[in-house]
Amino acid sequence: MSTAFLTLDGISKRFDPRLTLGDRIAARFGATVEDRPVRAVTEVSLTINPGETLGLVGESGCGKSTLGRIVAGILPPTAGTVTIDGEPVLHNGRKVTTRVQTVFQDPFASLDPRMRIGDTVAEGPIAHGLVTKANAADYVRGWLQRVGLEPDFADRYPHQFSGGQRQRVAIARALAMQPDLLVCDEPVASLDVSIQAQIINLFLELRRDLGITCLFISHDLGVVRHVSDRVAIMYLGRIVEVGSTEQIYRDPKHPYTRALLDSVPRLVLEDDALVEFNAITGEIPSPLAPPPGCTFHPRCPLAVDACRRDVPALMADGTDRLVACHVRAMERNAAATTALEEGR
Repeated sequence: MSTAFLTLDGISKRFDPRLTLGDRIAARFGATVEDRPVRAVTEVSLTINPGETLGLVGESGCGKSTLGRIVAGILPPTAGTVTIDGEPVLHNGRKVTTRVQTVFQDPFASLDPRMRIGDTVAEGPIAHGLVTKANAADYVRGWLQRVGLEPDFADRYPHQFSGGQRQRVAIARALAMQPDLLVCDEPVASLDVSIQAQIINLFLELRRDLGITCLFISHDLGVVRHVSDRVAIMYLGRIVEVGSTEQIYRDPKHPYTRALLDSVPRLVLEDDALVEFNAITGEIPSPLAPPPGCTFHPRCPLAVDACRRDVPALMADGTDRLVACHVRAMERNAAATTALEEGR
């Protein structure tokens, strides 16, 4: 295993809601007003190796994007640290490195509609001294060409492009900062399927040619399988399983991972047969009041008393895979005991 390039150590993020005017008035008259924080991310520890793409998967609202923004230095964590090669991404709550850049889900929202895209791509490199104003035009045109756009497009505005072209502009803007780590937050979710394939192929090509390390956030299991070396499964702010892409998709260990894979629709070509998919039962709990113990236990068919009482630790299963599940831990312990007794 390579030495970790990116390290997340005990990352938690809590959002404390502000009381509304009505809440403050009610409290003044003696009413009990609850001020419950939103626990978006809880005690996440991960590593990404140099040149690796780690896919981060989970349902909407599980904290994926919040974690991505913490990695990118956009949001400060409530607890924990993020380091690249041992150097912190944040200092006193402010981003102190340009080595991490982000590609967001909606390029129309992330690009300034009043700026020509040439100015958008050049703004960061000029501000950080990566290129001079005199050389910025050629620098920008080179990156536009690198992502499959015509160099002359630099004089256009975002509204003059299609969704796929705007996302290419967003990728060019991120890469123009010459990052070592790219955080891709649902970068193809808002695009048509045919355009998704083009952008995914572009990511794979850029990763191969530039050697960039990547955190790829998505709810699309098919996309993640195609682009990732390893996959981390997230549920209600916690990581429940981490493993190689082959391990996760061939033999999922955590009940939530298995449920996610079983619920993916698949194209049926034989006899036009209808397939009934096994959707995950129940609803994801509110991060305002997460259940005790394993947060997945209200929806888990394997839940035991320990699941309802204790938070499972993310532990190795004898390989380089990590699983946070009491039931799987009991199975491993039972298997180890049996092997020990048979060896006597």
